[in-house]
Amino acid sequence: MALSPAAERRLDEAEVRMLLVQGAPHLARRTLQLVDEGWDNATWRLGDDLAVRIPRRGLAAPLIEHEQQALPIIGPMLDAVGVRTPIPVVDGRATSEFPWPWSIVPWIPGTHALERPRARNAAWAPELANALRALHRTAPADAPHNPVRGIPLAQRDERLRELLALVPNALRLSIDSAWSAGLAAPVSTERVWIHGDLHPGNIVIAGDRLSALIDFGDVTAGDPSYDLAIAWMAFDAKGRAAFRHATAGRYDDATWVRARAWAASVAAILLVQSDDRDGYRALGRSTAAELLARDVTAPRAP
Repeated sequence: MALSPAAERRLDEAEVRMLLVQGAPHLARRTLQLVDEGWDNATWRLGDDLAVRIPRRGLAAPLIEHEQQALPIIGPMLDAVGVRTPIPVVDGRATSEFPWPWSIVPWIPGTHALERPRARNAAWAPELANALRALHRTAPADAPHNPVRGIPLAQRDERLRELLALVPNALRLSIDSAWSAGLAAPVSTERVWIHGDLHPGNIVIAGDRLSALIDFGDVTAGDPSYDLAIAWMAFDAKGRAAFRHATAGRYDDATWVRARAWAASVAAILLVQSDDRDGYRALGRSTAAELLARDVTAPRAP
């Protein structure tokens, strides 16, 4: 199975501090600690209340720029419903030593939802629903473009079929049936802001409350069903019921059918391209299992 891509540039503490000296000298003397290194970015904690996000490969550099462009716009929308976002406090620029943009963002404490059992997540399902209702507003024409998120499902069918051939047999049917139903659903005409990478690892919980949504590198405009796939990725049947109840009147049944299909697509990606070290392959398995439930997408009685 594929692991995280190799870093094209990996900065040590002295090199990160040099970026700060050049781009944010008033913060350059703070303590620095590497706390995470994902597929796209390394995150260094800066003092007690800030963090530095630094691309580790060229493909991730535009994602930092997308956050710098979009979060000052959409962050206040989410803040209005009590959900924090990492709105950059410094837009770091490329230097002669480092060729890509980088950011200083607030450090948001809490627990990632990925680290919690699904049964505990129903408590904050309505809060996430309210956050997405606040986010899913018509986006401007110059919103960041993402060629694979929030687009018509048919445009990803070939890739899904390639992944499906590599999915374990026991999980293939649930993914295939959910995807096929989504393909048959009406195509969305909405073009709203979407997070674009809304999975439990990008949801921060404090106690049993939704604290923040993070990692907006894939933020874009498109079909809101892409974000609503979280119903199968984070919740069990009880949580999904609470989540959908809190969105009543905002999304039609076809949107939920497409959302279930997007959850199937993400499950396939996680099953094929993740390892077991970070919990994402396990998330792929549990998501595929949740697709068998019809509680959220069952049609309403006429």
